[in-house]
Amino acid sequence: MNRILFEQSEIAPDGTATFGGARAEHVLAVLHGAIGQTLKTGVVDGPVGTSIIEDIVPLPPDPATGLPQGRITVRVSHTSTARPPWIDLILAPPRPRAFKRLLPQLAALGIRRIVLVGAEKVEKSFWGAQALKPERYRPLFLDGLMQAGTTAMPTVTIERSFRRYAERGRLAVDFPTPVRIVAHPGAIHSSPASTPSSSEELPVLAVGPEGGWTDEEISLLESLSFRRHSLGPRILRTDTALIALLAQLMPSFDVTTK
Repeated sequence: MNRILFEQSEIAPDGTATFGGARAEHVLAVLHGAIGQTLKTGVVDGPVGTSIIEDIVPLPPDPATGLPQGRITVRVSHTSTARPPWIDLILAPPRPRAFKRLLPQLAALGIRRIVLVGAEKVEKSFWGAQALKPERYRPLFLDGLMQAGTTAMPTVTIERSFRRYAERGRLAVDFPTPVRIVAHPGAIHSSPASTPSSSEELPVLAVGPEGGWTDEEISLLESLSFRRHSLGPRILRTDTALIALLAQLMPSFDVTTK
């Protein structure tokens, strides 16, 4: 955790916040928290700043790990704007285990919005996965945000039929950006050199299932002005390919890295 994040509801009217659990364990075990110490903190979907530890109530160590536990009260001061997201994602999801591994990384890397689509090669059983429930994926996003030191919680929507989503015009409405990129192994085209015209029109990246987009799906995306982008001829797992793609595109589109 490079920044402790609070929900807005955790901050009392007097400007203090009290927390325990994994966040307190990190402060006590890793940061060696003490009264008067300054922590980097922020509010989910809000500003960032610092907090000063005002009180620590020790609790018995975690029986499984032996790490210290406690309830920590801090006085918060959040006056700076957090780094904004820089890209949206259309994702034909991998199997649930790989999907769960991906979520913290997507939040850390600056994804604003994720639309999960049912491409032809997506396993139909995925749509019943527990990982699709907000109470399951939100803590994973939160872990990624605290790692990256930023606060913008990605949103998730589900479109179980990619074909209907694209052909009925909803994809184009959801992503009005001129910068549309589809990842495809061995593609001969590169991503566009242009950049979005406003902070609301972030680039959008479409990443297919581990079996790849079908030729028909690629044609449909290209009809919607998506340009092919490739990492080379190797066919990679979704979690490997997606992290590599975002790292490659970030210098071009994330204004906070410039």
